[in-house]
Order: sequence, then structure tokens, then C-alpha cells
Amino acid sequence: MPLTLTNKLFSLYVRLRYPSVPPELRYFYRDTYNCEMAQLKYVSKDYIFKQPYKDITFSGEFAPELEFVLPFAYWHYKNGTLRSTHSAKYTKEIYFFSPEHHEDFDVRSNEGNYNFETPRILYSHDYDIKKWLPVPMKAQYQNDIYVYDKPILVIANRYNMEWDGPPISYYSIEALDYMISNLKNDYTIIYNRPRPENITMDNSDIYDLNEFDWLAETHPEVILMKDLWKENRAKANNFNHLQLMVYANASHFISVHGGTAALASYFGGVNIVISKKGPEHHFKCFDILYPKLSGAKVLHAKTDDEVKQYIQQHYIVKPR
Repeated sequence: MPLTLTNKLFSLYVRLRYPSVPPELRYFYRDTYNCEMAQLKYVSKDYIFKQPYKDITFSGEFAPELEFVLPFAYWHYKNGTLRSTHSAKYTKEIYFFSPEHHEDFDVRSNEGNYNFETPRILYSHDYDIKKWLPVPMKAQYQNDIYVYDKPILVIANRYNMEWDGPPISYYSIEALDYMISNLKNDYTIIYNRPRPENITMDNSDIYDLNEFDWLAETHPEVILMKDLWKENRAKANNFNHLQLMVYANASHFISVHGGTAALASYFGGVNIVISKKGPEHHFKCFDILYPKLSGAKVLHAKTDDEVKQYIQQHYIVKPR
């Protein structure tokens, strides 16, 4: 059935069944049904014949890849039906299980997000996904290289264009100062804000927060991920590979919504996520979807004050 026709039918169904849903979010509901319908043609291959046939290709943004595409590929791997995977630069290590992985795309695109060949894509009102398995990233990448006297706390920040405008959800220097001042005695803090040369870019510009010089002067005890990459004691193949190795040894994260928070949710433990705006709120991604990635406890903060509250409740070590 042509996509234009299914879009009309599913759009009508959504309007009738979910009349209170804001119009700008209805198409996410519609796309859920498009994804589910696309999987029907693979029933015999996936559940009866079960031979390697599946070639999974994704050129969209990092967050939906981690949330939907990677667990879909892992399901096919465990099912015995995965043949190959195709994604952007620097992704071989996250598809470590793939029989044949290709890094075909130099840039991630918004258009690439709309891949209805996956059981879900972007946001959904139904996260009961059949062909989806959490990827054991922590077990794969734990190591004895990035080990310190105190437990690791990763602060994963970003300072990007959002919705074609200025940054909204990020940790300012003031917020960073609060975190580090209150936590540095109990944790080895590793700060991570990837630069454009470290990752595969999408449609979001990265701005300069000017925090690295400030960190060096004010909190020199904080370890910078960019310095770990410069040293590369683990001989990581790329920056993503290094992130996986460092994150695998951590159980405490403070992150920002999007791919930054999704990656931090792959390694168990506790992940405090700042997200001040976005469809994630309506679809309860942080409450329902993100914990599925590894069993992590994901705490969604909508304000800087809520971040501080979660830090007080979950990270500050109380005196005995």
C-alpha cells in the first residue's frame, strides 16, 4: 500500500482515537502504525525460516539510532536473521555484534530519521516493541584501563542548536560549578562534550560554551574526555569507541536529552537527564523508553533546580 495512502488512513484513525493529542504530535502516532505495518511483510522470514537476510540501513540522527535501530539490529542478530548493518562514520563499535557493518554516511540527516523499516522511529505512544532487545554495551566494553580510586561520574553535556534556534537544554558553567563542587570529593568526574571533529555531524550546529579553560582553571581535578582521547591509552579506534570504554566503567551519569542521554542510558546505574522541552515529554521517553536500554534508573529533570534536587537525593554521599 503506498505510503501516501497509509498516511491518510492512519492520520484519520489517530484523529478519531486520540482527539486530545496536539496536532503537531499526531504524525508520531501515525508513524508508529506505519512502522508496525511494514513489519508484517517479514513475518515468515523472521519467525519461520529464520535465515540471515536482514540488511539494516540508517542515516538519521544518533538518538533514534540508539533508541530504535541498534536494538532492532541486535534482535535480528540474536534471532539469527541479521546479515549486515549500514550506518554513519564511527559506528562500527556500537554495532560490534553485526556480521558485516558498513560506515556509509559522512553526515546524519533529519530525512534519514523517517525509516519505517524499523519497528519504531522517533517518538511513539507505544513502546511495547516486539523486535527490540537491549544491547549489552557495558558487558562488551568494560575494561581495566579507565579505573580510578573513586567511582566515575560522567557529566555528558552538549551546547547545540535546537529546533533551528539557540541551545535550550544544556549545563551552563554555573550548573557545572554546582555539580563539580558538590561531587568531586566522592567521584572521579569525567566531563564530556564532543567537538565536531569527534563525531558524525547532523543538522545541529555546535556552539562554544567556553567551559574547557574555565574547568582547567577552576576544577583542574576534572578529567576531560578530550584529553583521554588525546592520550588514547586504550588505543580506541575513534572517539565513539573511547566513550563506550569510559562509560562502561561508570554507573553515574548526568546528561542532556537526545543522543547524549540515550548513550548514557546504555550502561545501567543512574542517569540524570536535563530536558526542558521536546516531544520526549509528551511521549514519556525518559520514563518508559530510556530505562529499557539497560535497566538504568533515568531521572528526568525539566529545570536546573530539579537537577540539583536529583543530585542531592541520588549522588551526594551522606555521612554515616
